[in-house]
Amino acid sequence: MKNSIALLLVVLLISSCDRNKTKNLFNGKDLKGWHVDVPANDTVANPVNPFVIEEGNLVSLGTPRGHLITDKSYENYRLEVMYRFTGKPGNCGVLVHASTPRALYKMFPKSIEVQMEYQNAGDFWCIVENIEVDDMVNRRGQMSEWGITEGKKRRILNLTNGSENPKGEWNTMKIECLNDKVKVWVNNDLVNYGYNATASKGQIAIQAEGSAVAFKYIKLTPITELTEPEAK
Repeated sequence: MKNSIALLLVVLLISSCDRNKTKNLFNGKDLKGWHVDVPANDTVANPVNPFVIEEGNLVSLGTPRGHLITDKSYENYRLEVMYRFTGKPGNCGVLVHASTPRALYKMFPKSIEVQMEYQNAGDFWCIVENIEVDDMVNRRGQMSEWGITEGKKRRILNLTNGSENPKGEWNTMKIECLNDKVKVWVNNDLVNYGYNATASKGQIAIQAEGSAVAFKYIKLTPITELTEPEAK
């Protein structure tokens, strides 16, 4: 009986450790665990993959436009991303709670985007999913124009300006997703907090959206509560 109890305690301890273990979703060598969705490549004989490995970094070349999507779905986690624009700064993003592919403009998977566009990092974009924030009218625009599909006001402005590092330097973005809440930091500045999200789990995606971006790591840690007040 004592041996059985001891064995059970060991199993529970190992299970607890596994739940709290941080793992890098990018292995530094290849795209194992991810798949590419580039609509323009559907009709190309020799398609170009816009996601490559260079010097141990995952690089989104920006074109052809599309997404790199995890094979697995995740919920209740902290995602830590180190990234930098390798050429002229432009547009990119991390999508959380991704599901139905090509749900918007026959390109974007159903999801909530955390914007990485230069000087706008931390904005939310609603992509056939929705999320709410405080001071919603000032940050999203006229309520009658809100929406989650084509032609609607889907952008929700972030809370700060000037959180990004100078051009070409590495930035860190931390995204915490817990139940219906999403919280975002850029270089340790709290830049957005949303709640009442219409999704609480799904795949994670990286965009190819016109600009070359290198990712040093994409780390995921399971969480049971949000960090307060800042992620250090």
